[in-house]
Amino acid sequence: MATDAARFAHLDFEGFRALATDASLSRHEKVGFPDSYRDGKEDAIFRDVLAKLPTLQQHGRQVLEIGPGCSRLPLMLAAHCAQRDSHVLLVDSAEMLALLPDAPNVRKIAGAFPQAIAGEVAALTGRIDTILAYSVVQYVFAEGNLFGFVDQCLALLAEGGELLLGDIPNTTMRKRFFASTAGEAMHRAHTGRDEKPVLSFNALEPAQMDDSIVLALLARARAQGFHAWVLPQGADLPMANRREDVLVRRP
Repeated sequence: MATDAARFAHLDFEGFRALATDASLSRHEKVGFPDSYRDGKEDAIFRDVLAKLPTLQQHGRQVLEIGPGCSRLPLMLAAHCAQRDSHVLLVDSAEMLALLPDAPNVRKIAGAFPQAIAGEVAALTGRIDTILAYSVVQYVFAEGNLFGFVDQCLALLAEGGELLLGDIPNTTMRKRFFASTAGEAMHRAHTGRDEKPVLSFNALEPAQMDDSIVLALLARARAQGFHAWVLPQGADLPMANRREDVLVRRP
C-alpha cells in the first residue's frame, strides 16, 4: 500500500468519503495524511489552534467545525468545549461523522458545507462564536467555490466571533522555503541525493493555493467589514515551513 503524500493528492469531498470507509487506513490516512505527517503531532496542532482562537476559552459559546475528519482533533475540541459548556456543531460527510463518538455537547450535520446547513442558515446566521476549518480550504479551492465558502462562514459569525482557516498549503511559501539553505538541506535529507530542489517561480499552477489566494482571502474578509490576518504556524507543527493560517474576526 502506498503511504507517501502522493496517494492523498487531488482529494475532494467524495474522495474523503471513500477514505472514511476504507478499513485498511489509519485515522491519519483517512483524513488525507501519511502517518508520518500527523502521528504524535495532534497535541501540538491543537495547542496552536487554541492559542489563535481566544473565543474557545470562553464559556457557553457556539462552535462550528467544518470538515473535522476522524482524527483526535475533533475529539479534543469537543472535550475542551464540554468543560466550558460550549456546544460544537460538526459538518462533514456521514461516513466521516460515523467514525466520531457522540457527545452531549456535539451535534453532527452530514454533508458538504455550506449546502449541508442550507435549511438552518437563518437560525445560525450571526450566532456562531468560533468557526474552525483546519486543512480544508485547499480542497474547497480546488473545487472552485472558495469565496462562496468563506462568505457563508463570515455570515455565520456573531459579533466578536472568529474564523480560523487553518493549515493552508501555500505553494509560494513552500518554494521560498526550499530556495533557502534550510530547505535545500531538508530536500537532500529527504531524497538522499546531493542536489538542490527544482523550483519554478512565476509559473502557472492550476489548483494550487499561493500567495495571491491567501492574500485575497484577507482582502475579501476586510472588504466586508471583518478584521483578517495571516498567522504563522507554531514551529513544532509538522508543516510549519510551508503552511500558514488565516484568522478572521468580526468586530
